Amino acid sequence: MIRVKVCGMIESKNLQKIASMGVDAVGFILAESERQVTLEQAEKLSRDLPPFISRVGVVLNPSHGQLKKIDASNQFDCIQFHGQENPEMLASVSTRTIKAISIENQEDLKDVEKYSEADYLLFDSRNGSRRGGTGEKFNWDYLDSIDPPAPIILAGGLGPDNIIEGISRVKPAAVDLNSRLERKPGIKDPEILQEVLVRLRRHYKHKERGNKTYG
Repeated sequence: MIRVKVCGMIESKNLQKIASMGVDAVGFILAESERQVTLEQAEKLSRDLPPFISRVGVVLNPSHGQLKKIDASNQFDCIQFHGQENPEMLASVSTRTIKAISIENQEDLKDVEKYSEADYLLFDSRNGSRRGGTGEKFNWDYLDSIDPPAPIILAGGLGPDNIIEGISRVKPAAVDLNSRLERKPGIKDPEILQEVLVRLRRHYKHKERGNKTYG
């Protein structure tokens, strides 16, 4: 099944519940946001996570000093860059990297090729100055115009009603869920996540059956 990341975790009990439901990764937003946590808070929150769940630190145009501190903490399996960071900044960290491209219109995809060194490219929604966490999907047709230089992670307004359409249309390697799961910023609703996961499992089970051949 496709890999699933839940981003913007801020509260321990909620995090433990979400992590127990079979997701592959959780994200901690270290940049200014209504879901922001400090490096110290992220460490405390992730301390009791089950094994084999990846921890992703999300940054937005960090200074070199901030990034060095985050990288040196060894808390994260991956660092997600959500601003206008240059490729050299991504190359400076010791972890795997995700470069988020925030999309409001076709023009926002013009610099995709320069991030060929990123391990993954995450495509998310932009609404004016808001990058991610908007609860809105972008026009997936925009992605038809590019040849991504790295595996895709799809984000932006994904929920139970459109998750299957999104993965069928874009064919990403993973999905990133956030605001459409929330009761309030940072607090995810396990029932909504469960609905997403059930739909994904049914989709892949059906797909697997359809791919079986008999000789």
